[in-house]
This record gives sequence, C-alpha cells and structure tokens, in this order.
Amino acid sequence: MRKNLALVIVAVLSLAAHSFAQDTSVRPFKFNASDDALSDLRQRIAATRWPDKETVADDSQGLQLATMKELARYWASDYDWHKCEAKLNALPQFVTNIDGLDIHFIHVRSKQPNAMPVIITHGWPGSIIEQMKVIGPLTDPTAFGGKAEDAFDVVIPSLPGHGFSGKPTTTGWDPPRISRAWVVLMKRLGYTKFVAQGGDWGNAVSEQMALLAPPELLGISTNMSATVPAEISKLMKDGQPPPASLSTDERKAWDQLDDFYKNGLGYANEMANRPQTLYALEDSPVGLAAWILDHDIRSERMISRVFAGQTEGLSKDDILDNITLYWLTNTAVSSARLYWDNQKTAKAGFFDPKNVTIPVAVSVFPDEIYAAPKTWAEKAYPKLIYFNKLDRGGHFAAWEQPELFVADLRAGFRSLR
Repeated sequence: MRKNLALVIVAVLSLAAHSFAQDTSVRPFKFNASDDALSDLRQRIAATRWPDKETVADDSQGLQLATMKELARYWASDYDWHKCEAKLNALPQFVTNIDGLDIHFIHVRSKQPNAMPVIITHGWPGSIIEQMKVIGPLTDPTAFGGKAEDAFDVVIPSLPGHGFSGKPTTTGWDPPRISRAWVVLMKRLGYTKFVAQGGDWGNAVSEQMALLAPPELLGISTNMSATVPAEISKLMKDGQPPPASLSTDERKAWDQLDDFYKNGLGYANEMANRPQTLYALEDSPVGLAAWILDHDIRSERMISRVFAGQTEGLSKDDILDNITLYWLTNTAVSSARLYWDNQKTAKAGFFDPKNVTIPVAVSVFPDEIYAAPKTWAEKAYPKLIYFNKLDRGGHFAAWEQPELFVADLRAGFRSLR
C-alpha cells in the first residue's frame, strides 16, 4: 500500500513539474509602486551621506558632486514616478515563462496588416524605458509622418534580472541563452517571420540570435555593432600605437576605444568579476544613480549637462524614470550578473566580429562608445544591407534621438519586407 501511494505521489509530482515546464501562457502585466516604497525612496535620498567634493575641476574622478546633489534634489522634491508608471501601464505588457524564468515584455501590434514584427532589446544600464518613445512611430507610422508600409509590430522584452522580468536563481543566463528565449518568445506570439534590433547587450543578444539563424529571423539591426578587427584588438591589448594606415573614421574609432578601455571599463570589470559585492547599490538610491550614470563618458557628460539646466536629448525625468525602475525592482545586482554570466561563457570580446552571416543593418551614432567605420562593418557583416552615420546621438540612441532611430530602423529593414 505504501509503495503504491509513493508511486502515485511521484506520478502527481512529475505531472505537476511537466505542466509547469510546459506553461506557455501569456499573462497581462501592470505595475503600481506602493506609497511606502516611494516614501522610503525619498527618505533614503534625503539621508544620503555625501562624500567630499572632487579634488579636480573636471569629471576625471567621476560624477561631480554638484551634478549628484542636483539630481538628488530634483529626485526627492520634483520627480513623480507615477507619470512614468501611467505611461507604462497604458501599454500592453505581458509576462510569460520561458526556460523556467518569467520574461516581461511590451507587445504593441500595428493596425497595418503587413507590419513587420521586430523584437528590440535594451542594454545596461538601460531598460524598456529606453524604447518607449519609438513605439508609437514604429507601430503607427502614418500618425508620425511615415508611410503605412513602414509599420512594425513591436516586442520589447526586459532582459532577465532587469526590470519586471524574473531574476535568475542559477547561473547561465548569458546572451546565447537569452537569444534562444527571444526566439521562443516571438514564435509563441505567433510570428513566423521577424527581425531583431539592439544596442549594448541588445546587440549581443541580437547577434547571438543571428548565429542561431532560425528560419524565422530575417535580419538584425544594431546601433552598437561588433566590428573591431582582430589585428586592431591585438594592437590595443598589447599597448601598441595605432597603424598609420588607418582612415579618418578608423582612427576616430581607435581613439574612442582606446579611451574607453583605459578609462571607462571599470564598471564592466567589477560587474563581470564581483557583481554580488555591489550591495551599496541596493541600499543607496544616490549610489545607484551615480553607478548607472557613469557608464560611458559622452553619456555621462550629456546627462550632467541636463542636471546643469541645459536641453539635451534626455530630460531629468527621462533619466530618473530609468534609475527609479532599477530601484523599485531591486535589480541593481541581478542585472549586473549578466556581465558575470557572459564572462564565463563568451568565446570572443564584446566588440569582436561574431561571424554573423544573415542580413545586418548598422546605424552609427557619433557619441556611442565607438563609432564603427564602414570598412570594419563591411568585413564584420558579409551581408551588410544598410549602413548609416547619424549626425547626433549616443549610447541610448532610441531614447535620446527617437526620430533618427525610427527613420534608420525603417530604412535599414525596408529591403527585407
């Protein structure tokens, strides 16, 4: 009797586990921050223990004290998270379980019958908030000066450990695994043909999707491409000077990369090696904000100008929407682990060509970490179907320059329709 009962229990548990593993439901999602959480945030900002002022007259030591104090003042007294929350909740948001993890995503279908499905992936320290400005123009082009035939269905997922997606409790959620999940997501939504776009980690994931080469994926678009030739990477690693044969664009890319590797890579090294050590980011809102803003020098300076009162592609509210999302979801450390997981499995450097053989469109924004030269892009992507150098914009292209981003995305994928 006991043996039979044990067999029944095992069978029931196995069935339950199988049912969970096969759960393909797509569940509606909304988020509402509690008053307690927002009150706690403001109290923590007000209680910030500040360091001494930097001992230099520029930002060579990091985010300047005046910038962070103005950010904290505005965040605590003038900023209203509920405005961002209302915009998010006005969009169709969903959660679905893929490979044992809940994946959150925005999914907006165009009213145009022949809309091209696109999955757009954010990076770090970004989020789905980066792409919110481009949803309307992509899905409803005629309302924004575009043509009906340029319409897209837009899917914007939150990376694992970021935003409203689940936080992995085991290792292994690297770009190849995320790319497999994205293919599952698009097929689960009923798409038999689609394209992918991304910058930062979004490019890494999109390129991994391209390496999978599922028949449904027509091509990818990137605003932070991986094109640096092996010989250039080796010279930089060995501390050698740039070759005299570099063109003007190639020399600019060299100088940008050289500066980034020498002066701007500290955050990535820490998160790749010791992400769990970043406890302070989960405890101090101002500490989290400084860590997020000190990502790359041109973005940092642009954001510093915003808090000094200048008008730029981002507003104070834009910047704090993103930081507040990280704070309210408690994802500073869980998002950082993506760097650790990637370091354990990556077979090439972040900017090294990955042998992508499907069609690729490249958009080059001048204030990106490096502006990829066309000569490098042509070698990295044998099926380069589109290449364009923009006259302004940086790392957060869709967020900073949504009109330019949208126009380039339409143009880049037009030949694949």
